[in-house]
Amino acid sequence: MSESTHPVTLFTGQWADLPFEEVARLAAGWGYDGLEIAASGDHLDLKRADEDDVYLRSRLDILDRHGLKVFAISNHLTGQAVCDDPIDFRHQAIVRDYTWGDGDAEGVRMRAAEDMKRSARVARKLGVDVVVGFTGSKIWPYVAQFPPVPASVIDSGYEDFATRWNPILDVFDAEGVRFAHEVHPSEIAYDYWTSVRTLEAIEHREAFGFNWDPSHMMWQNVDPVGFIVDFADRIYHVDCKDTRMRPANGRAGVLGSHQPWGDPRRGWDFVSTGHGDVPWEDAFRALESIGYAGPISVEWEDAGMDRLHGAKEALGFIRSLLWDQPTQSFDAAFSTQ
Repeated sequence: MSESTHPVTLFTGQWADLPFEEVARLAAGWGYDGLEIAASGDHLDLKRADEDDVYLRSRLDILDRHGLKVFAISNHLTGQAVCDDPIDFRHQAIVRDYTWGDGDAEGVRMRAAEDMKRSARVARKLGVDVVVGFTGSKIWPYVAQFPPVPASVIDSGYEDFATRWNPILDVFDAEGVRFAHEVHPSEIAYDYWTSVRTLEAIEHREAFGFNWDPSHMMWQNVDPVGFIVDFADRIYHVDCKDTRMRPANGRAGVLGSHQPWGDPRRGWDFVSTGHGDVPWEDAFRALESIGYAGPISVEWEDAGMDRLHGAKEALGFIRSLLWDQPTQSFDAAFSTQ
C-alpha cells in the first residue's frame, strides 16, 4: 500500500451495485489507499449514519478490515435535486426514498437540501473534510437559449442557487467541511464562466469550491489545466475521469445526439484514465504548482472496457504521475500493481 502524501482513492459511485464490503475488498486488492465513498447503494446511507453510531462504525470497520481509509464522501445524486426544475422520474430513480417522499417537487428539493446538510455532519463524524457533489440547476433547461430567454430568468436561477445553498453551506462551515462541486453539464456551474458566476452568487464564501474532473470540460472545449490555475484556491478535490474525442467526421456532434454510451456515432466518450485526450501530465504539474495536497480519486468509467480490469490500470497510470513518487513509466507502474 502506498504511503504517498497524495493518496489515490477509488470513487465508489460507479460500483454502487456491489456491496460496500466487496468494493473495499477489490480496491484494496488493486492497491488503492482508500475510497471516496458515494452515498449510494449500501455504501453509505447518510440518514442512518447521522442517527446511528453503530451503523457509522460499521462503515469504518469495513475499511479497517481491508486496510483502507476514507478521504472524501460523495452526495452527487441528492445534490442534483436541490435546485433542479423540473423534479421528475429521473430524480426518483437516483435519490433515496426518504428524500423523494411523496414526490412533491418543492418537498423533494427541501429534503435534498437537508440531506446535503446531513452529508457535512456525517463527513465530520468520519473524519473527512470534503464532500463532493452536484448542485442541480433551475436554469439548465434554458442552456440552448431558444426560444429566447430573458436575462432576468438566468439571474433568478443564480439567485435560486444562492438562496438554497447558503443555508447548506452554513452547516458545512459549522462542521469545518468544504463542498467540492463537480463542474458538469446540468449543474449551476458547468463550464468556466458559469463557475465564475456561481462563486459570485454566493459571494465567494470559502465553504464552496470545485471538484476538478476534466472529463466534461474536454468536450465543452474548456481548458482543464487553465481551470486549475485560475481557480487555484478553489480546487478542493480531484476526480480523474478521461474523455476521448472522436475524429471530426461532420456527423458526430459533441452533445451526443441522444446516442447511448459507447456508440461510435457519438462525438466523444469516457475511456479508462490514461487512454483519452485529457492532458494528464500538464494537469498534474498544475496541481503541483498550486500546492494541491489532497486525495486523487479515480472515477472509473469506460463503456468499452470491463471495469475489473480498467480500475487497476487507471490506478497504475495515476501513480506514475504523482509528483511525490519516484518517476516511472506507465508500464512499470502498472506491472507492480
